[in-house]
Amino acid sequence: LRLWNKLALIPSAEQRSQLEMLLGPTDCSRLSLLESLKKGPVTISGPAFNEAIERWKTLNDFGLHAENLSTLPAVRLKNLARYAGMTSVFNIARMSPQKRMAVLVAFVLAWETLALDDALDVLDAMLAVIIRDARKIGQKKRLRSLKDLDKSALALASACSYLLKEETPDESIRAEVFSYIPRQKLAEIITLVREIARPSDDNFHEEMVEQYGRVRRFLPHLLNTVKFSSAPAGVTTLNACDYLSREFSSRRQFFDDAPTEIISRSWKRLVINKEKHITRRGYTLCFLSKLQDSLRRRDVYVTGSNRWGDPRARLLQGADWQANRIKVYRSLGHPTDPQEAIKSLGHQLDSRYRQVAARLCENEAVELDVSGPKPRLTISPLASLDEPDSLKRLSKMISDLLPPVDLTELLLEINAHTGFAD
Repeated sequence: LRLWNKLALIPSAEQRSQLEMLLGPTDCSRLSLLESLKKGPVTISGPAFNEAIERWKTLNDFGLHAENLSTLPAVRLKNLARYAGMTSVFNIARMSPQKRMAVLVAFVLAWETLALDDALDVLDAMLAVIIRDARKIGQKKRLRSLKDLDKSALALASACSYLLKEETPDESIRAEVFSYIPRQKLAEIITLVREIARPSDDNFHEEMVEQYGRVRRFLPHLLNTVKFSSAPAGVTTLNACDYLSREFSSRRQFFDDAPTEIISRSWKRLVINKEKHITRRGYTLCFLSKLQDSLRRRDVYVTGSNRWGDPRARLLQGADWQANRIKVYRSLGHPTDPQEAIKSLGHQLDSRYRQVAARLCENEAVELDVSGPKPRLTISPLASLDEPDSLKRLSKMISDLLPPVDLTELLLEINAHTGFAD
């Protein structure tokens, strides 16, 4: 009862009237607004992301935020929100005004976070689909061009073989090569190889740029609605995001004043054209690739999100940390003095480094490649271990425990969780 009282006192009079409207039907559907907001995204596409963002925006516009809920029991608040998501609109409408308002407040507070998580999940999955489709397109292009590449490579190998003939004088090499392959033909072969050959660090970024039409469907919603924040490692990504938020609505085809810190070496040839201009399409796709990586690392995060928020916000702070500091140190096996802990870790790192360096020449599993602009360390994968008989028996026992289910029953159960058939 005390929880209901506290929750019912949170909204203002105007917010109460808006919350009551959750129980009424929407303009374009027979469902109530509450039932519509319960339904999360079920597809991965640009329109689905836009709908997910609009769902979160509707909940966010109520103005009920969870900043001052530290005094309320989180478990009971979560249970009340779960009840609001499971029960019908008619049951909520028949409640007393105080309890009804408490249930609606708990629903909005919980579903606002859930809706934001769902939207960002769709964004991450959609970027993964774009990368996957680009890889498929690139692999098909690669297969179609292999015949021409092989033919050109054999012709170039034959031409270069004349350079290795010791009996041919240096001043006659060019004439002998051109007698085998005319100059114009050789130039055409070189041009073809440069067009279809891919660099060693190619990740099908060129095919990603071709997906720009799909990106245009959802990027304005992303830039204008979601407020990103960053840790120190994500400042460059956030700067690029702020720039695109200002400039994406313009019709400029070149973003020459855009922040260039996010442009990696593999993206550079696709973002910056031959005239040294930063292209709109290349920069946009480069940013989205960097944004996905930064979000997964939590270098960039979204305040108010549970799954995509700042993990540092969940750490103990201030007086709570001081009260539990010794206990945490002991549970992790660290000394209470941070300098002592850092010194111990430094000694461990130094000793391991020296051991690896001493055995590097004899270790056949480790190779150092210095052919590129930066040295690269290659480590051979470990050989797989055979599964023991006990694990095989356990896997069979677990499989036998699963009951056979008809496809129709499986679809009905999935529909009960997701509502994809409604």
